Amino acid sequence: MNRVSRVLDRLGVSFDDEGLVANAGLLLVATLAQRLGIEALVGSTVRMAGLVGGARPGRKVLSLVHTIVAGGSHIDHANVLRAGGTAGVLGHQVMAPSTLGTFLRAFSFGHVRQLEAVVGKVLERAWALGAGPGPNRLVVDVDSTICEVEGKKKQGAAYGYTKVLGYHPIIATRAGTGEVVAARMRKGSANTARGARHFIDEVVARLHRAGATGEVVMRFDSGFWSKDTIATLARHGVRYTMAVRTSTKGVAEAIAGIDEAAWAEIAYTPGGLAQVAETEYWGKRLVVRRTRLTGAAQAALWPYWRHFGFLTDLDGDAVSLDAFHRAHAGVELAIRDLKEGSGLEHCPSGNFSANSAWLQCSILAHNLVRWAATIGAAEPVEQLTVARTVRSQMLSVPARLVNRSGTLVLRAPARWPWAGLFTRRLRAVRALPLMS
Repeated sequence: MNRVSRVLDRLGVSFDDEGLVANAGLLLVATLAQRLGIEALVGSTVRMAGLVGGARPGRKVLSLVHTIVAGGSHIDHANVLRAGGTAGVLGHQVMAPSTLGTFLRAFSFGHVRQLEAVVGKVLERAWALGAGPGPNRLVVDVDSTICEVEGKKKQGAAYGYTKVLGYHPIIATRAGTGEVVAARMRKGSANTARGARHFIDEVVARLHRAGATGEVVMRFDSGFWSKDTIATLARHGVRYTMAVRTSTKGVAEAIAGIDEAAWAEIAYTPGGLAQVAETEYWGKRLVVRRTRLTGAAQAALWPYWRHFGFLTDLDGDAVSLDAFHRAHAGVELAIRDLKEGSGLEHCPSGNFSANSAWLQCSILAHNLVRWAATIGAAEPVEQLTVARTVRSQMLSVPARLVNRSGTLVLRAPARWPWAGLFTRRLRAVRALPLMS
C-alpha cells in the first residue's frame, strides 16, 4: 500500500497540451448543430443589434448550448470549451464567460420569445431529418417543475405551493423520446395552470409546423384540471387524459356511485391491491384507480381505499387507459434530465429574462444530445434518450487533435467501450443534409 502511494506521489501533472480535448464527443453534437443551421437561424431570428452584448447572437447561443452539453451549469463553465483544442471540434469561436453573461442580461421578454421561436424551428428541422413522428400518434406530456434558487436577489423567484424559493416553468415533452417540445419560464409564485391555455395553443401550433400529422394526445396532472383547458384542447382537436382531484366533492360523489361489481383488478406492487373502474363527470369519461394495502400489518396502517382519477376523451377500456395515463410519470425523467443533464439545475443570473433565455438554451442542449444519439439510427437506441448515458458513452471521451499529413485527426483512447457506437453515430449525423 505504501509502495503504491509513493508511485502516485511521484506522478507529475502538467496542464500544457494545446491539442487535448476533454469532451471530444462534442464533435457529434456540434456537427448536428451545423446540419440544423442553428447559428445562422439564431442570427436571423434573435434581433439584438445595437444592444450591448447583442452582437453575433448565434455564436453566443451555441457557446452556451455546447457548455451545457458538456455538463456546464454556470456561465463560467464556458471556459471548459476554451481549454486545449476543444474549440477545434465545435466549428465556431467560443465566447468568454463575461461576454456570455453580458449577452444574457441583454435579453428582454421579446428577445426570449424570439429564442423560443428558434427552438421551435430547430425542432421542425430535426423532425424533417427523421426525428419526428410523421403520421404516427404523438403523445405529449405537460407538467411544471420547481427550479430552486438560493438567495433573494433572483428576479421573479418566489415561494409557491411547494414552499421552495425558485422559478416555476411549464414544460411539454414528447413521450418515449424525452424531447422537450416547448417550455416557458414563470415566476416562482405562478399557479401550476397559469398560462396553460396560451401554452397549449403554441405547443399545438409548433407540433403541426414541425410536421406532426397524426393524432395528438396530451397528458396532464391534476394541477391543469379545468374546463378552460379541456375547451382549449377540444378547439384544437387534441385528445387528452387529465388527472382530477378526487377529494373534490363532485368527483368524490361520482366515485362513490360506482357499483362494486364494476371494479376490475389490475397488477400492483406486492402487499397492495389495485382496481380500476369508470364513470362520468362533467359529461366526460372519468377513469378511477383505487389502491390499498393488504395483509394484517399493512392494512392496519392504511385500511381504506385511496382513489386516483382522470378525465379522458380517448377510446379503449378503463384498464388500458389507466396504464396509458400512468405513463405520464415519464415526464419526470425528462425533467430530471433537463435539470441534471442540461443545465437547469442552476439559473445563473439575477435577471428573469436572462434565466428565461438560459432555459431555452438548455432545451436546445437537451434535444441536441438526444438527436445526436438517435437521429437516423438503424439500431434500437431507447437507452440513449438519457443524457447522462449519452454523455458518459459518447460525449465525455477524451481525445487529442493531431495533424496527420495535413489532415486533423482526433486520437481517442484505445479500447474505448463505445468507440463503434460513436463512429456510427458520427457517420449518421455527417450524412444529414445541411438545413437552411
